[in-house]
Amino acid sequence: MHKILVLDDDINLRNSISTFLNNEQFSIISLGSVYEVLIFLKKNSIDLIIADIMMPELDGYDLLIILKSYSQYSLIPVILLTAKGITYDKVKGYNLGCNVYITKPFAPHELLSIVNNLVNINNPILQNNLSYNQEFSKKRLNISLPKFTNREISILNLVVKGYTNKEIANSLQLSIRNVEKYVGRLLHKTNTRNRTELVNYILNNSSNFLRANDGTRTRE
Repeated sequence: MHKILVLDDDINLRNSISTFLNNEQFSIISLGSVYEVLIFLKKNSIDLIIADIMMPELDGYDLLIILKSYSQYSLIPVILLTAKGITYDKVKGYNLGCNVYITKPFAPHELLSIVNNLVNINNPILQNNLSYNQEFSKKRLNISLPKFTNREISILNLVVKGYTNKEIANSLQLSIRNVEKYVGRLLHKTNTRNRTELVNYILNNSSNFLRANDGTRTRE
């Protein structure tokens, strides 16, 4: 049975797509954020991803950038769903590596036809995705990660979970300006340029990150 991951922060649409495809004999994984997808892929293989574009913080475009930057994920076919039918947005999606771009609203059987074509074309290539991922992790080089303060760790955890600066400020009882300063400091320490690269950096080096900061966190 082919495994399809459905990503959308709109739980109603996500459930609707998941139920329809499940009734068509597909195994469905339903997730609500790019962060959850990345965590899932670290230990599981998948045949196809159906992702909405417009989501908080990390969106469908960000997901494509991350997937295409790793050989063990780069062959996973991706269908992008969006209410935006502008040519520029479609070109952007295709340039980033999506296989099919579908504008909402769409007919369920149109989606089914596209899904069937993609999984039949790509599935033989993707069967060994999980074993490749595990072997890749074993061979990954150990790197020296920066030390973070307790506050930076707290903010970093929320950034990885997809929280906005405002949500982080409310959660940690900080001003938005202070959160922006901390995020800027995290970008500098990790030599990353934006939230997408920061999340990618931490997830890629999660085990080393935990060792580097276990019991050795600096003061704020």
